[in-house]
Amino acid sequence: MRGRLGAVVVAGAVLLAACSGGGDGASSGGEPRGLVVGATSDPDTLFPWKATQFQAVQVLEQLYGTLTELDENLEVVPGLAESWEVSEDGLTITMALRSGVTFADGSAFDSADAKASLDRIREEATGAVSAASLGAVASVEAPDPATLVLTLSGPDAGILSALASVNLAMLPSDATEQALQETPNGTGPFTLAQRTPDQSIALSPNHAYWGGAPRVPTLEFRVIPDETSIVSAMQSGNIDFAVFDDPLVAQSAEGSGLTVTKTPQLSYHVLQLNARRSPLDNLDVRLAIQCAIDRRQVLDTAALGEGEVTGPITSPAYRSDPDARPCPQRDVEAAKRHLAAAGHAGGLTLSTIVSQGEYATSVNEATNIQAQLAEAGITLNLEVLESGAYVDRWVAADFETAVALNGGRPDPDGMYGRYFTSTGNFNKVAGYSSPALDELFEQGKATADPEARKAIYQQVSAELEDNAAWVWLFTSYTYTVTGTGVSGFTPMANGSLKNLRETTVGGS
Repeated sequence: MRGRLGAVVVAGAVLLAACSGGGDGASSGGEPRGLVVGATSDPDTLFPWKATQFQAVQVLEQLYGTLTELDENLEVVPGLAESWEVSEDGLTITMALRSGVTFADGSAFDSADAKASLDRIREEATGAVSAASLGAVASVEAPDPATLVLTLSGPDAGILSALASVNLAMLPSDATEQALQETPNGTGPFTLAQRTPDQSIALSPNHAYWGGAPRVPTLEFRVIPDETSIVSAMQSGNIDFAVFDDPLVAQSAEGSGLTVTKTPQLSYHVLQLNARRSPLDNLDVRLAIQCAIDRRQVLDTAALGEGEVTGPITSPAYRSDPDARPCPQRDVEAAKRHLAAAGHAGGLTLSTIVSQGEYATSVNEATNIQAQLAEAGITLNLEVLESGAYVDRWVAADFETAVALNGGRPDPDGMYGRYFTSTGNFNKVAGYSSPALDELFEQGKATADPEARKAIYQQVSAELEDNAAWVWLFTSYTYTVTGTGVSGFTPMANGSLKNLRETTVGGS
């Protein structure tokens, strides 16, 4: 693993202490003041069940609660469900919900809301991005206001972890998507105070929050599209906190006296291939692309080597071997042979969509991949899109290939079940499925033994790599940068900012 910045912080191992920097008229000591977070993009949605953009998820997890949560070690802990019991056969999960929990509008949260939320997420018409995570749920019952019962069609070893995603947030039973886009109404630690599109989102503490009111009097996400400009704003005292993905910007921030903490991430950089479109429906074409790309070169060029080459699964207990694939090292001649076998000895032309604004290394990744593919006879045309337009195209699977940064999850079923099973709600985006994968994912969900599950997901990884479903590139870091007097934040490997509720600025 390469690193140019300080010590690597494993998720949750270290709390960020008070740092040097700036923040909106900060004073030393005194009463705690509001926290201002710099963000490169405005959230493209405020409806949690449809959020895929990183910035949207980071805001929404301040506003909404989930039945379970993940701690700093990515272990499942209680959330809105304070405890649960799983039947011996694994087919029934009985949850005891917290009492006294309210939504932002003051109405009470109970099992009827939880049942309505899970039922609506499971409905195809809802279009929830994590509906596949509830694929094993046969029914949901609310026998009394404090009890929720999930009956499963088969054991699901990953469901408790999946329920911690804000994409499975609990909503009021009578809430509509349109209403929540205007006025979010969750059980989270903050409530929406004001939104100025493309400029800022201001949040107020939820003093009735079951976990205790947040420690800052206000929380604002301020949109500044360029990470370098965020650093300048921190130096001038207008921004307190930011999370970067560009190591060069992080180096600049550290060099200017700001404190930078880097955290390895489960998210992964990937070239997605839409195998349902010609010519990518031909395995030899996909293998040609895979063999033509030196993933270390992409990492070194786009991210200064700050990360690790990866295979499909980044979940720590199930991590894929990045060399267990056809052409583990770049082989241009093999790429040309695959092209010829596919009937494209004279070369072929493809296009890729690239996000600008959601993460910093995207365009550099795309241009390096473009140059490498050209040496194998593949012309790659780049469509560089602003973040919202990119997400729209990506969700609609309106692309041949896509340069993407996708979020990883602690459990591999929650990570990929929605992508690579034939019934997964993101399978259109994934562009690939097979009967073998369907069977393997079913086995993985039904198996509780960790070693047996690991063997199953090794087979999943092999199936994906051998068929070049996508070209997995690398995992990287996030760089948490803080200003004067900021303390108490715990970075996490899944990129969550939920610990902003524990953060203070000034005071104690």
